[in-house]
Amino acid sequence: MTETIGRAARAAAAAGTEIIAVNPPDGPVSIEGYYDEAFSVPGLLAEIAKGEALRVDAHIVACFDDTGLEAARSLAAAPVIGIGEAAFHLASMLAHRFSVVTTLSRSIGAIENNLLKYGLASRCAKVRACEVPVLSLDDPTSNASALISAEIELGKQEDKAEAIVLGCAGMADLAASLSVEFGVPVIDGVAAAVVLAEGLAAIGLRTSKRGGFAKPLAKAYSGLFGQFSPKG
Repeated sequence: MTETIGRAARAAAAAGTEIIAVNPPDGPVSIEGYYDEAFSVPGLLAEIAKGEALRVDAHIVACFDDTGLEAARSLAAAPVIGIGEAAFHLASMLAHRFSVVTTLSRSIGAIENNLLKYGLASRCAKVRACEVPVLSLDDPTSNASALISAEIELGKQEDKAEAIVLGCAGMADLAASLSVEFGVPVIDGVAAAVVLAEGLAAIGLRTSKRGGFAKPLAKAYSGLFGQFSPKG
């Protein structure tokens, strides 16, 4: 799936933009719910730290729940873009009301909470689940595409949605064909995040280190998390 996401990012990127698609070696094989999220954050932050050491121009968190986004912004000087937040903002610029089609019902709560946090809940008609596990999106024998399409049609008919946001990075390669099929903008968060990251880098904007995203205070972390002890 990391390869699929990387291909989608490169397809959206401008000439000359280098995409480095990575996946932490530690953590859950997929993120489906709050419990998985908690155990994915340390690996995510380790990869953000590696990117900062390489002096990358921006980071993209390619989990639609925007897992660990605020912590990553506290760690990084470069902009950190969550694909969920990016997709919601672009959808709000293209349509008055949009619906989200995600994987499993257990993800709906996290997405709805993020919409509230970002101030865009009133623009989202509904968060829908196609009930396809994340890893099944990579399985050509699954009926994932048909189930996603069925929810998009319901979004158009029942929610009166004018645009659709695909609620998982594993759906990234479907956006273009679904836009044509359904005649409305179908927004992939990976592509949305890439163009926003490029734009921020182009105008030289960095993450604010005043207030909420200030560098972590120097202190010792014990046990397994000693490697993450902030140096201030």
